[in-house]
Amino acid sequence: MDLDLVNMFLIAGGTLAIPILAFVASFLLWPAALIKVYYWYWRRTLGLQVKHAESDGYRFCYSYRGKPGTRPSILMLHGFSAHKDMWLTVVKYLPKHLHLVCVDMPGHEGTSRTCAEDYSIEGQVRRIHQFVECIRLNKKPFHLVGTSMGGNVAGVYAARYPSDLCSASLICPAGLQIPNESKFVKQLQELQATQNMSGIPLIPSTPEEMEDMLKLCSYVRFKVPQQILQGLVDVRIPHNDFYREVFLEIVGEKSRHSLQENMHLITVPLQVIWGKQDQVVDVSGATVLASGVRGCRVDLLENCGHSVVMERPRKTAKLILEFLIAQQDSSSKKIS
Repeated sequence: MDLDLVNMFLIAGGTLAIPILAFVASFLLWPAALIKVYYWYWRRTLGLQVKHAESDGYRFCYSYRGKPGTRPSILMLHGFSAHKDMWLTVVKYLPKHLHLVCVDMPGHEGTSRTCAEDYSIEGQVRRIHQFVECIRLNKKPFHLVGTSMGGNVAGVYAARYPSDLCSASLICPAGLQIPNESKFVKQLQELQATQNMSGIPLIPSTPEEMEDMLKLCSYVRFKVPQQILQGLVDVRIPHNDFYREVFLEIVGEKSRHSLQENMHLITVPLQVIWGKQDQVVDVSGATVLASGVRGCRVDLLENCGHSVVMERPRKTAKLILEFLIAQQDSSSKKIS
């Protein structure tokens, strides 16, 4: 074979090998960096842009897609120790013409980290309202979605600021007095009995604890490589003290039953989505909301745990969209 041709193949092979080796090295040596690149890639692919909004010295970080239109804008509130990118799997299945906003909750990811007062449920509600007014999202009533801790905040927000909203969707929300104790609640009770709150199952510090947390939160058993588990832990460890502070605040006396105490004030159309196999917040909470909020729509998902957004993203998007359209159609009929 001609020597120049051999050189060409060697150069071509070397060129291809560089990105492949870089990927393998990142996967093995810097999994945390790879996870950040993964989120960046999916935001870009889905057409989401990241912005910051400042109000009275407080900084909010959020991603958005689209502009306000005929359909209501949708604001999405993530759960404890998560961030705005947890909604990417759901955003994938929502129409591109919808105006979507995913915000980092107080102290999380790119939003200002201040003091415990801001991490209580009431404190988070105040901050989210500050964010809404800062970006003028409430110029027109919008649809509010929240999951877990974010569901608790969304429910109390609906009670406090009904004129801001056209409707709300709560996904396995915390903050209720639930008839049946979940596996997670029982684990917490054991920790409290021994006065050892350093081993909170939702605040992992090793790959093994991360795997246990994923099993606790998900009915679907995801096969996560060890390197990715390590990367997930590496990303979280610098923030674990903060997560512990937030956790103790939201399970404290002031916040533990915030949604329960405010649900009678919810007047906007309400949807509740819950995984039947939820081991963190028991699905019996859905009956509490159904009996406490007039006209509440309940959607229970089979073979699904607490991480509804990750386990059933397509179904979640479909249910939210159906509910949103049904409410708009109902409003149109009333006007006509």
